[in-house]
Amino acid sequence: MDILIGKLTQNLRYAMRELGYIEIQNRKTRETSYERPLQGMDYPRFHIYLSFTENNLVLKLHLDQKKPSYEGTSAHNGEYSGPLLEAEAERIKNILKTN
Repeated sequence: MDILIGKLTQNLRYAMRELGYIEIQNRKTRETSYERPLQGMDYPRFHIYLSFTENNLVLKLHLDQKKPSYEGTSAHNGEYSGPLLEAEAERIKNILKTN
């Protein structure tokens, strides 16, 4: 689920912390993403990748249900739509005061 944010009025890392997300970095690709566990454990967790368009920040949100099953793969049991993700997207928009 993509969430179009537009231009942030604050530092990106601070904004993600304000949302309750922790910065993580993929050891192999060095790609930065953000996670927010749902139940105080590693999984399930909301997971956000960032992308940028001309003037906008896009948060690519999904829900990781469990850790990848096989060593060396990134495949996991993820959800990309549904009520939980819609509620999280609304929460994010409200905190960042976007439409």
